Amino acid sequence: MLFADVTSAQRRTLIAAALGWALDAFDVMLYAMVVAYVMRDLHINKATIGFLNTLTLLASGIGGLLFGWIADRVGRTRALMLSIATYSVCSFASGLSTSVQMLAAFRFFLGLGMGGEWNTGATLVAETWPTALRAKAIAVVQSSWAWGYAAAALVAGFVLQHFHNWRYVFFLGIAPALIILWIRSSVPESAMWEQQNASGRKKISESQNSRAIRPEEHTSPTALPRTHVRNALVLLLLNFFGLFAWWGLFTWIPPYLSLPVEQGGRGLSQLNTTTFLVFLNLAGMFPGYISFGFVADRIGRRPAFFIYLFAAAVAVPIYALARQPWEILVLGAVVAFFGTGFFTGSGIVGAELFPTRIRARALGLTYNGARMLSSIAPYVIGALSLHRGLSGAFPVCAVSFLLAAFTALLLPETRGKELLR
Repeated sequence: MLFADVTSAQRRTLIAAALGWALDAFDVMLYAMVVAYVMRDLHINKATIGFLNTLTLLASGIGGLLFGWIADRVGRTRALMLSIATYSVCSFASGLSTSVQMLAAFRFFLGLGMGGEWNTGATLVAETWPTALRAKAIAVVQSSWAWGYAAAALVAGFVLQHFHNWRYVFFLGIAPALIILWIRSSVPESAMWEQQNASGRKKISESQNSRAIRPEEHTSPTALPRTHVRNALVLLLLNFFGLFAWWGLFTWIPPYLSLPVEQGGRGLSQLNTTTFLVFLNLAGMFPGYISFGFVADRIGRRPAFFIYLFAAAVAVPIYALARQPWEILVLGAVVAFFGTGFFTGSGIVGAELFPTRIRARALGLTYNGARMLSSIAPYVIGALSLHRGLSGAFPVCAVSFLLAAFTALLLPETRGKELLR
């Protein structure tokens, strides 16, 4: 089956989820692009900057659970629109900050929307696309993060070079709110969710009207089999290790490239930093995300996870040793390819492991719950860098990638499975 065979409605759901995730990346990563300027103007050290990132990630875990519940209750598209509105408005508001406390508050609420977008978009695509194309479609959604990250680097680089004001960068974060109007008018709700929702309402109505309920009907409809609980815990743990490594590494790469050598950076100019980050995203992250869907369909979800995560664990320490610009460029793309590509698998496997009535919440728990648990990563790397420099702190991320690789071996294989109703 080819992408050309899908319906226009399915394409619109894919575009909506991909745009939402790309613009999520755009708003979130604008912060990483202006870190050096914020540190200077608000007199913040690296540990505090790391703590602000930690706060955002902590909120994203809460947001994932909150919006997962919203998506399971009121629908995938409504939850998607609300999450986009939340992170767009809060990104704009970040530019109004005059103190660390104000910035912390806005980044916290931005994190709520950031966490909600991923599981609602991934769930919408998983429920509307055919089984044969599900992994590839989710790979397309996940890959859009690289485009959003690259766009953030380009926009921030242009604004900082010409206007020298980090606040203007945040003000542009309101732009993603415009796509809400298109989603509202053009993107259909998941038919699978609508059927499940209608069935649930019918069962509740029948239960309320029935005077004689058999004993076996007292079983709670929300009770979960032990296999679901076990799978959720394994996927949560895998995502925790992977996200700890990712956020610990990639939130610090922009300042790592631009900070002076005496401060533990590589001393690149703003133009070179922007160029390196765009290359890292388009030559590393984007093909990494896309390729995982094809590899997972070819050899299975579990071995694909292991290969990507193990390769990332090996590549990170080598990248930390790089000194020449061409080495930093090439090795950065390799780290980005394997160290971000595996995230595609989280949406694929999460959708295939859990039934419709809890799918959005399960993805919210296993992915955004892991983001909440891993929220300490930017602070840990920032704090370690005060003594070892960023290159000396990055190997901690390699260890976390390695733990994620071996945790992946505990997952059941789901290649070719129909979604659970």
